[in-house]
Amino acid sequence: MIRRAAGTADAVIRRHLLPALVEIELAVPDVAAARQGADELGRFAAGSATPMVRAVAAQADGAVLLAEGDPLGACTALRRAWRLWFDLGVPYEAARCRVLIGQACLGMGDETSADMELTAAHEALTGLGAAPAAAWAASLMPRGRGKGAGPLTPREEQVLRLVASGQGNRAIAVGLFLSEKTVARHVSNIFLKLGLTSRAAATRYAFEHGLAG
Repeated sequence: MIRRAAGTADAVIRRHLLPALVEIELAVPDVAAARQGADELGRFAAGSATPMVRAVAAQADGAVLLAEGDPLGACTALRRAWRLWFDLGVPYEAARCRVLIGQACLGMGDETSADMELTAAHEALTGLGAAPAAAWAASLMPRGRGKGAGPLTPREEQVLRLVASGQGNRAIAVGLFLSEKTVARHVSNIFLKLGLTSRAAATRYAFEHGLAG
C-alpha cells in the first residue's frame, strides 16, 4: 500500500511518504529498494534549507548504510541527523538516531560507545513513555556490563525473578521488606523498560535472558 501511494503521489506528498517507505523496505528487508528511497530523500534535502528535511534524509541514509554493512558511513550520517533532531527539539527521533548509532558502533566493534549511545537512548525513550522503542534499545545493549543484564537495575532484576517465580506483589513485598506500592512501581518500570504488557510476558523475558530458572 505504501509503495502504491508513494508511486502515485505528487512530489510534495511523496517526500512525506518516503521516510516510512524506507523503514518498511528495511523491515522487509529489501535493502536495494530502501536505498532508492533514501537517495531520493537525499535529493530532496539537497534542494531544501529546512533542517527537518535534512534530518530525515540523513537518518534514512544512515539506516540504509547500516543495512548495507557500512557502519562507519552510517555512524557519520546518523550523528549528523542526531544533531539536527537535537537542535530542532525532537527528542523521540533524536533517541531513535542514537539507537541506530549504537548499532553502528557495535558493527565497528566499539562496545563502549555502543553502550553509551544505547543507554542514553533507552533512558530518553523510557522518559517519553515510548515502550516499544525503549525495548528495542534494550535488546541491543551489550551484555555483561557489570551492572546486570540489560536495562534493569539490580533491584528490578530481583523483582523480575520473583515475578517469574509466580509470586504476586504482596508476596514480593513481604519477601523483600518493601511496601506493596514500591513493588508495584518496580513492576511498572520493568514493563515500561522492556516494552512488556503482562506478567506472563515478563516471565518469558526472565527465562529467555537467564534471570529465572
